[in-house]
Amino acid sequence: MAHIKRSDIEADRQSKKIGAVESSGRVLWRQALQEHDYPAAQSYLSLLAPADAVMATVERMRHGTVTLYKAKDILRAARLPLLGKKNPHVASDLEKIHTGQALSPILLVRGDISRSRPLQIADGYHRVCACYRTDENTDIPCVVVDL
Repeated sequence: MAHIKRSDIEADRQSKKIGAVESSGRVLWRQALQEHDYPAAQSYLSLLAPADAVMATVERMRHGTVTLYKAKDILRAARLPLLGKKNPHVASDLEKIHTGQALSPILLVRGDISRSRPLQIADGYHRVCACYRTDENTDIPCVVVDL
């Protein structure tokens, strides 16, 4: 786990595309999440928890700290399968990686090992899979909150 320092982001912004930072050798990341990422996370989480808990969780995401985690660790903690390259959303994200377009950080809800509750990828599952397919050790910027 590594924290992205504001000074590192500013230095990267000067040498790369504005608003993007490189967390690994091949993948560019947006400095901030896009507004549409939050309703997507809210929609997914509404299937798992009551509305008041979801609203509070999404609000914490909006103010959360971005932290780096490896693609392989995110998939393992979430207990999710790796989606194939032919999945349309994974293919789209792979194309963005290949053409140097910045991806949005992902939104996570921390799991609980004592309750055998996996990590939840509230938004960004396809991006995680695309990054894994690029390099399983890709550092992915994430906002991780508790439910």
